[in-house]
Amino acid sequence: MADESVVRVGLLGFGTVGSAFAEVLAAHGDLAAHGDPAHGDAWVRITHVFNRGVDRKRTHARAKFLAKDVVWTERVEDVLEAEDVDVVVELMGGLDPAESWIRAALNAGKHVVTANKQLIAYRGAELFALAEEKGVQLLYGAAVAGGVPVIPGIAQGLSGDVITRISGIVNGTCNFILSSMESGGDYGEVLKRAQAAGYAETDPSADVDGYDARAKLCVLARLALHAEIDPEQVPTQTIATISAVDFAYAKELGCTVRQVSRAELIEGVVSANVGPMLVPRTSPIAWSHGTQNMVVTSGRFGGDVVFSGHGAGGHPTAVAVMSDVRAIAEGSVQVRLPAKKMKVVGDVVAPHYLRFIVADRPGIVAAIAGALAKVGANIDSILQHRGFGGDRLPFVVTTEPSMSSWLDEAVKEMAGFDFMLEQPLCLQILVVDDRDTD
Repeated sequence: MADESVVRVGLLGFGTVGSAFAEVLAAHGDLAAHGDPAHGDAWVRITHVFNRGVDRKRTHARAKFLAKDVVWTERVEDVLEAEDVDVVVELMGGLDPAESWIRAALNAGKHVVTANKQLIAYRGAELFALAEEKGVQLLYGAAVAGGVPVIPGIAQGLSGDVITRISGIVNGTCNFILSSMESGGDYGEVLKRAQAAGYAETDPSADVDGYDARAKLCVLARLALHAEIDPEQVPTQTIATISAVDFAYAKELGCTVRQVSRAELIEGVVSANVGPMLVPRTSPIAWSHGTQNMVVTSGRFGGDVVFSGHGAGGHPTAVAVMSDVRAIAEGSVQVRLPAKKMKVVGDVVAPHYLRFIVADRPGIVAAIAGALAKVGANIDSILQHRGFGGDRLPFVVTTEPSMSSWLDEAVKEMAGFDFMLEQPLCLQILVVDDRDTD
């Protein structure tokens, strides 16, 4: 009979995060071996590793952190059905076949720890119900913001507040790209650097088009706003249309550009969207650079709380996985917060930034003002930098607070103007809202 003080882990995936988890666990094991009392009596060891091409994985540099008797397998059933596995750690990602694996683990009475934001965003409600039915835990602290403890922080530290809004940066890849462009980099060149560093995939669309951040936003909305929302209903906007000139104009407006995810609960409806926005430099969100993530929760009683740290890379994510596994090993009770399905709207009342590339001629401003007037939007300012030729002239219009749907309609008309050389760029300007919490 195995030592009941040891929690046995079956690891699904020995890639960047899985191998980093093995290293992090080994470091904690070294502490425990030297009598660190903080670890108590229970400890953790990996008994099984599932991966495709295990012969190649056995030679991985971090394989040295695993015990010699670990079972390497290319059959996931060897992990899911093993009697000497108490916790299944899923680090493969995606919806299929990860969902069926996690269901099998829960049905077998095994706890599950996952970093799979897509799975939690799309299937979380069903899987949480199954875990509760089977009397086991499904923890997902690594699904959002890597090693930043935003999920346990909201679930435990802020469960006494009434959170009405969450906003921030939850995709380290986009933050690396945009903060590098802010320093003078070109989008295409910076993207290549991100891919070379392992921050971006060969196909970067999930990151740059907002789908990764959207899934994470839905995970946070369930936790913070108690709202089950369909990710497909949350509008996204790509960062691929941002150029160096936008940072120059943003700076003049006292802002920078970041990919922002935001969701706000307004009278039982969730207003949510993901995309590049102009962020005032007075906002904490503007301070995040490189692969850092930042999440700001706004509570009715506690005001704004900021979570910040490294959100990309194997080690930060492995820290969150390790924390979840330790919570199970130490017998911690998971905080269960209620959530219900809610309608999502993408329309936001906010000032907007409109950037145009035009062939200069008289009447351009009048035509743009006319298109905005038709939808009820008012111009706040017009900016035009010197040094550009009239054959390809960039300039910017900002609006007073307006519905984003109004701006979408106006932009459709403007795109058809014969002087317009590119699709107009329309970005929301984030409003810094210092709430009185007395």
